[in-house]
Amino acid sequence: MVIGIDLGGMSAKAAVLNGGVLEGKCSVATSKEDSPKKTAEKLAYLAKEAARKAGIDFDKISAIGIGSPGAVDSETGMVVSWTNFDWTGVELARLVSESIKKPVFVLNDANAAALGEAKYGAGKKYSDSILITLGTGVGGGIMIGGKLFEGYKSAGAEIGHAIIRQGGELCTCGRRGCFERYASASALIRSTKRAMEEHKESALWKFAKTLDEVNGRTAFLARAEGDETAQKVVSDYIAALGEGIVNLVNILRPQAIILGGGVSHEGENLLAPLREYVRPQIYAYDYAPVDILCAELGNDAGLYGAATFAEERK
Repeated sequence: MVIGIDLGGMSAKAAVLNGGVLEGKCSVATSKEDSPKKTAEKLAYLAKEAARKAGIDFDKISAIGIGSPGAVDSETGMVVSWTNFDWTGVELARLVSESIKKPVFVLNDANAAALGEAKYGAGKKYSDSILITLGTGVGGGIMIGGKLFEGYKSAGAEIGHAIIRQGGELCTCGRRGCFERYASASALIRSTKRAMEEHKESALWKFAKTLDEVNGRTAFLARAEGDETAQKVVSDYIAALGEGIVNLVNILRPQAIILGGGVSHEGENLLAPLREYVRPQIYAYDYAPVDILCAELGNDAGLYGAATFAEERK
């Protein structure tokens, strides 16, 4: 049996993967104020707590997998860079392993989620799939031939920073026109707010009384009532998301695109027009069609993926 840990900026979660089922789920608070060593000690404690809650002797745990934000070298278990915690060159696998005396493996959290969905979620019937997470930014992971593709030094699959509009909006990465600048949940919220400021008569105001109340659902809710302003916001968003997807499909040709993150909760309200947009633009679609569907594991995807990574590497 193995344990998966999903490390985040405010908390970390852990669970034992036992026979394809997560057991003993638990969490602990994390903080950028903690040193890397202190964070590693918290993760070590969390692993032991997951085994205890699952009623499993910790001696029976063979390895621990950790999904971490930032650039991660999965071969060495080093978090090369995590800006939110000001980490550079943190040997997380070694630090945690020293506390629990077991093998520890670390990979990028988006890659962990992709691996989890591929093995236990929406992607389990495909050998080639791409997970796209639509949240604060656009993250993702790529599965090719049933294996996680990480690129040179695990630095690949940064799909959110592919350019879809040359000279477009400035991204946090320093480039302009990035995929995530137009297709993230944050981008959808920004577009909705702009539309509300320009169209005071819009039904968007029915679903968000103030700009601070706007979320990723606001435009979809108003669109469902036939509001033209909301329809344009959603259409523009789907076009941006579609452009990124078409590029990924035409280059890598997966069998499936899997959408995760808050916006994916719209289900067919998002998927149906998205499929309609991308199909005519995908090269040789009739010969090699691509499924577009929503992720299934929700917040557990990273736990499944981190545990699976440890299982495969131990």
